[in-house]
Amino acid sequence: MVAERDLPMTDIPAPKPPDRHYVLGGTRFLARPLEPGLHVVATPIGNLRDMTVRAVETLAAASLVACEDSRVTRRLVDHFGLTAKLVPYHEHNAAEMRPKLLERLAAGESVALVSDAGTPLVSDPGFKLVEAAREAGHRVVPVPGPSAVMAALVVAGLPTDAFFFAGFLPPKTTGRRARASALAAVPGSLVFFETGPRLAASLVDLAAVLGDRPAAVCRELTKLHEEVRRGSLAALADAYAGEADPKGEIVLVVGPPGEAPPPAETDIEALLRAALAEKSVKDAAAAVASATGLPRRDLYQRALLLAKEEG
Repeated sequence: MVAERDLPMTDIPAPKPPDRHYVLGGTRFLARPLEPGLHVVATPIGNLRDMTVRAVETLAAASLVACEDSRVTRRLVDHFGLTAKLVPYHEHNAAEMRPKLLERLAAGESVALVSDAGTPLVSDPGFKLVEAAREAGHRVVPVPGPSAVMAALVVAGLPTDAFFFAGFLPPKTTGRRARASALAAVPGSLVFFETGPRLAASLVDLAAVLGDRPAAVCRELTKLHEEVRRGSLAALADAYAGEADPKGEIVLVVGPPGEAPPPAETDIEALLRAALAEKSVKDAAAAVASATGLPRRDLYQRALLLAKEEG
């Protein structure tokens, strides 16, 4: 028998890449090969059954998984029987780790990016890695799934046709009120992350700046103690001020600003006269209609009467 070391190099088989498996419902599956690139993978925000099959397969097949906290992600990969190699990537080591991850991408490997929970890049340092990967010409692949923002929006009972995610509010009253003031005119629902100890104070500040808008406090979504409380900002502030600080992850959804009251008759006339000083009757009516939302036909008739008076 010829020892392997005596065989010509051409006769020694190349090492076979390890098979990557995952387990679902007690059944073991072989993961399909993953294309090179950065795969941005959403993970459950509480309930492990919210993990998509594609997300499990991606983590199983990736060359490595960049995660915020390996202890958190380890529980996830163990649950699905994965042998993924975990490397830390968080706000404290991002500057150091980003070039190393880019080197792995340049070598043609597949890198999966996850956060501790939910969709990466939402309030975590993943944005800079995605930006750098794209600038270097690497493919970035979204693997969508759970999101605390979207989960809160669909249960809040507030308008969802337009919304603005504002992350965490500043920790102090002055900063919170300044931030709320900057967001006051946004024509859609506002979505914030918040902590239990700051929730009551934040509700007070938001009510003081935004007015008593409808809101919903969504706590521990998809988890055992999931809770959604709805009411006005002031009512919610009063309720939470009289209770112990709530525990768990909190998403606060605030309704959009109410419709502005219709302009007074004297204001409409003033707007039409000002427009007629520079425009034709038709164009003046169109301009005031655009500014006020009032019917153009009615404004045209009024503009005609004013033009005759001026004539």
